Amino acid sequence: MEEIAEVYARSLFEVAREQGKLDAVREQLGEFADALDAERELAVFFFSPYFSTQEKADGLERVLVDADETVVNFLRLLIERHRMPAVFRVRRRLDALWERENKVLPVQITSATQLDEETVKRIGDRIGEETGQRIELTAQVEPAILGGIVLRVGNQILDASIRARLDRLRRQVAPGAA
Repeated sequence: MEEIAEVYARSLFEVAREQGKLDAVREQLGEFADALDAERELAVFFFSPYFSTQEKADGLERVLVDADETVVNFLRLLIERHRMPAVFRVRRRLDALWERENKVLPVQITSATQLDEETVKRIGDRIGEETGQRIELTAQVEPAILGGIVLRVGNQILDASIRARLDRLRRQVAPGAA
């Protein structure tokens, strides 16, 4: 199923980029996916085999107001091919393609306590310098890590938390207890 999402996302990405409306298409597809996620009845309508393709297409016209033609045509295609349930995976793949195109690297900092803004900014700036990419930075607090930080840079994780160190030590001391 992931291959299907990749093919559809890549196609939408290429068309939107050629038309110079990649940001708008990404945003509108995201809004539509968020609406499906938030409204169960809407998701049931678009995903259910009990409603005809025509009913879904008509419903799409009522739901999408002032949407870009590329987005409307893309969603119609998903409806016609009975691929609407893939819309969430398509969105994730489109976001990843957009981030790569715009050299945006998502960075998530997790700490046991709230870090001050200056520290978070310095970490983000340093990663940006090292990678040569724009950083999309988020910080969150997770007391369960006990101390230190966990950095998620793109799809890589650097776990410098006390919880991870204790877990490693526990596995070394008592291999059978883990």
